[in-house]
Parts: sequence; structure tokens; C-alpha cells
Amino acid sequence: MIDRIKVKRLPKQPGVAAWNAILPAQKCPRVLEGDDVADIAIIGGGFAGLSAARRLLQLDTGLKIALLEAGRIAEGPAGRNSGFMIDLPHDLASEDYAGHGMDADKRQTEQNRFAISFAGSAVEEYGISPEAYAPVGKTNASASERGENFNRTYGEHLARIGERFEMLDGKAMREMTGGSYYSSGLFTPGAVILQPALYIRGLAGGVSRMIALYENSPVMKMEHQQGGWKLMTPKGSIRANKVILATNGHAESFGFFSRRLMHVFTYASMTRRLSDGEIHALGGLPSWGVTPADPMGATVRRVSGTGGDRIVVRFRFTYDPSMEVSNARLAKVSRLHERSFLRRFAMLKDVPMEYRWAGHLCLSRNGVSAFGEVAQNIYAACCQNGLGTARGTLSGIAAAELALDEPSELAESFLAQDAPARLPPAPVAWIGANTYLRYREWRAGVEC
Repeated sequence: MIDRIKVKRLPKQPGVAAWNAILPAQKCPRVLEGDDVADIAIIGGGFAGLSAARRLLQLDTGLKIALLEAGRIAEGPAGRNSGFMIDLPHDLASEDYAGHGMDADKRQTEQNRFAISFAGSAVEEYGISPEAYAPVGKTNASASERGENFNRTYGEHLARIGERFEMLDGKAMREMTGGSYYSSGLFTPGAVILQPALYIRGLAGGVSRMIALYENSPVMKMEHQQGGWKLMTPKGSIRANKVILATNGHAESFGFFSRRLMHVFTYASMTRRLSDGEIHALGGLPSWGVTPADPMGATVRRVSGTGGDRIVVRFRFTYDPSMEVSNARLAKVSRLHERSFLRRFAMLKDVPMEYRWAGHLCLSRNGVSAFGEVAQNIYAACCQNGLGTARGTLSGIAAAELALDEPSELAESFLAQDAPARLPPAPVAWIGANTYLRYREWRAGVEC
């Protein structure tokens, strides 16, 4: 039985979280100081942790809930993703996003749509800006024959599971993006495009009306006491009967799932605000987002609204068991983003990138979550396999239901999965994973 936990490392966020930086400044954080008590403590203020908090409130408004975030809300991975909440199969490890068979993909699609509905109802309940949550679908964009073949194969898979899609030609892609880089696309209507920091801040603001939400309050130690746990931070502590661990890859920092979690970083850059003249030269729609036909290619978004008109480019994955990325690596990848941006938008050749950042993903070798009761009264909702918006929402909901012993088909679905598979020895895993990632990126070619 585990009685004490000493946290091995705290999160380090590489670069500026641009989605948050372009929003108005947040209020000063509430930091945990002194001692507090709670029925349930949640560690982590991302999609999983905040969704768990909301679900607990739905189940029992009388619960005393405390949520502890190591940094600021929306500065961690939840505010660093590309903002797609995708309903359909979207397996990043595959060639064309298709998942693990028709039945599994249908079940995953149903669950993802539940997550999207949960997020949409939160937007309505908490009065979150519509800019945070746009149910406009998404497009897999192709710039090559190889990409078009991927889209064709993916479309055939969608047809087999009875899902709607539309193939777009080069003209439709130009009308959307303003450029002629993409030759075709595959549009699916069910995805939602988020301004992730705006959504996460809104969700945090909503649940904080009824829970104690502490920022800049990293949990450093935990001790088992009288059936519950004492969580210690630099300036205070909380005694809680139960704990939900919503820390994604940092579950390993708490001593769980050792050598079973793959720590991967993905990288993005955002331009400065476009001028009126640059907006005119670009053309296209004021807001759109495309994912690459090849999963290793570049995700590109144009945003308008709070923070102005900007373009975001995201690609490159690295495997980093240290859970850290150097500034030199960040600068190197940003140069790749600049070249990718100029290939697509030559008319904006004088527009620099203002922000660059990396975000921590957690994957398992066999594509499953790190979920369940991992120690007495500690419930993990971790390892989202690169799909943190939808999968994180789902795992947070399921962990809340599990912690309260609520009948839950969703929790049962997570519990029915195998455990995350053990990784090869560290040097083999690092060399193998990064070699494989670079090879797949090379094969993606102009899709990057």
C-alpha cells in the first residue's frame, strides 16, 4: 500500500502560451496558503481536471471540492494545443487517422460527441464567449498526391462507419485559406474549433464559483492519513478524502505508470497581428482551421477576434522523457514553422512569428489511457494520447463518476482497456521513437 508520495518533478512550459497571451490579462491567482479541507481534491487544471470538477458538481452540489493547478490556468498544455475538438477517429499514430476497427471507431466517435456536447453545455451554462467554441467542422488539407490518397482512404473508412464528409477541390481550399498551396481537402462537419485558452479560462471561471480553485500551487508531497490524503504545496496543504489525478504525463512524476508513458512535445508558432493590408492580400475566410491529411504534417489555423487576425502553424513531434524542451530546440523548430508558413502564404512574406511554444503530450505504446484507482482513493485521469480536448474531457468525467461510485458506462469503458504497455529500455525508446518520428515527417514532405 502506498502511504507517501514525493513528486519527482514539476511541469516546465516551453515558450509563451500564445492563445493565452493574446487574451486580456487574468486576475491575480488565488494561491493555497495555510491548511484547507475538501471532500475531493483535483490535481491539474486542464481539460481533465476542470471537466472532473464540473461533473462532480453535477452529481453532488454539496461536495467540497478543491482544485490545485501547478501554474496558471491556460498556461499549461490545455492552453497550448491547436484547438480542435474532434468527434471522428483521429489516431495520430496511424497513417490516415483511422483507429482500431469499425466497432471501436464508432464507440470512440460516440464518446467524443458526448465530450463535445459536455463542452458546449459548459459554454452555455457559464456564459463563455462564443469565440471560445465554434462548431464549424474541420478540414483535412492536402498539398500532394500522397495527401490526397490519405484523404481518399480516410473517406472510405468514414463511409464504412456511416459518417458524413465532403471532398473539397483546390478552388474550395483557396476560397477558405486565401492561398493556392492546398490542392484538395476532406471536410467533416462534427468537429468544434476552440480558442483553447479562452475555453479553459471560461470553464475554470465557471466551476470556481462553487469550488476552491488554487493556482501557482503545485503539489509537492502527499501522505495517506485516516483513509484520505494530505496534499502539501509550498505554502499550504489540503486534507481530502479522495483525490483525482488529472496531470496527464505527470502522473509518472507522482510515481504512477513508471516506464509506461511516452512524453512527446509538439510545437507551434503564431504570427503577429495582421494589418488591414495584409488581411486584404491574404483573402480567404476570416477564421478557419485545417489538420494535415498526413498526421505528421502541419496543422494551420487562421484566427480573428480577440487578439486580432493571426495565423498559427503547428508541426514537429519529439520524444522527450525528461519532460523538458530547450530554448535552442524551440528556436530551431520555429524556423521550420517560418518556412512552412511562407510556402503557404507567400503574400505575407514580411509577417514574422510573434510567439513560439511547445506543448507536452502523453501517449501510451498501445494507445490506451492511464485511468482508474491507482492507490487507495486516488483516481487517475491521465494519458490522453494526443487528444487532450476530447479525451481529457472524457477521462475527467469518468474519473469523477468513478470517485463517487456512480454507475458509469464511460468509466467502465476506460477500465476495460488494457494497462499502458511497458516501454523498451530508455535509450532504445528515445532513439527508436525520435528516428521513427523524423522518418514519418520526412515522408510527409510538403504536407509539413
